Amino acid sequence: QVQLVESGGGLVQAGGSLRLSCAASGDIFKIKGVGWYRQAPGKQRELVAGITSGGSTTYADSVKGRFTISRDNAKNTVYLEMKSLNPEDTAVYYCYADQFFRPRSWGQGTQVTVSS
Repeated sequence: QVQLVESGGGLVQAGGSLRLSCAASGDIFKIKGVGWYRQAPGKQRELVAGITSGGSTTYADSVKGRFTISRDNAKNTVYLEMKSLNPEDTAVYYCYADQFFRPRSWGQGTQVTVSS
C-alpha cells in the first residue's frame, strides 16, 4: 500500500494563499489517481480536487478558479495550490491515493485555518 504524508497547512488570513504537499512512498507504481479531501468541524468530508495518472483534473465547485492541483511524478508528490482563501476553506485537508485493486490510501491530514 501507499504511505502519504501531507505538509504545508497552517494559519492564513482571508485572501491569502497556501500550498499543500503530499509525498507518497511505498508501492507507488500502481497509483492511478491522487487528490485532496477536506473536512470542516461538524461537516462531512468532501472532495476538493483530484488528478488522474493521465493528468485529468476535477475540482469542487467551491474551489474552482482558486485552487490548483498538480503532481510531480519524479518526486512522487501531489500539490494543492490554494489562493484567495476564505474562512469557509478552514478544514483538515487529507491527501488520498487510489490504486488498482486496492483500498484507497489516506494521509494523516493537515490543518488549514483561514482567519477573517
